[in-house]
Amino acid sequence: MPLALDPAAQDLLFREARTANAFTDEPVPEDLIEAVYDLVKYGPTSMNQQPLRIVLVRSVEARTRLVPHLSEGNRKKTAGAPLVAILAADNEFHEELPSQFPHLPGARNLFAERAIREESARLNALLQVGYFIIGVRAAGLAAGPMTGFDAGGVEKEFFADGDHSVLVVVNIGKPGENAWFARSPRLAYDQVVSTV
Repeated sequence: MPLALDPAAQDLLFREARTANAFTDEPVPEDLIEAVYDLVKYGPTSMNQQPLRIVLVRSVEARTRLVPHLSEGNRKKTAGAPLVAILAADNEFHEELPSQFPHLPGARNLFAERAIREESARLNALLQVGYFIIGVRAAGLAAGPMTGFDAGGVEKEFFADGDHSVLVVVNIGKPGENAWFARSPRLAYDQVVSTV
């Protein structure tokens, strides 16, 4: 059975897309990232929680603060990417629930305990990270998501309030020469899916 999404769009978002390791120096305009966000904000989350917070690292000064916290293998490609996004979970997301989930007036109170709130923030922000990466691809850009970094160091530099947990750093731009490795294998349907 064919999918509803056009095959060319399927290729753009999934089959032909790769994690980019090199980029051209073509700038990534703010309005393009705003368009990405305005699309992906509709991705589903539990109770319409929206804990994802994004810091766009554009300035040389901010890049200089970020790069030392990355794993050695991630530093050069991040230093050369036209745009870098730090994606974090806002552990105080529940403060927005009265306006974002109004049909359950007590929703905010369900997350009064910090441990419960942090677990939910992480899960739902990670869902939003996936949507963000697909949105970047939908904009015709390449994404290079990375988890190789000192999260505590990045949080101290960019989220000093202590209420955010950094999840992923994503390099963004037009793919450059030798931008990616060959496609790695994927598990087959019958290796992943079972029916009961």
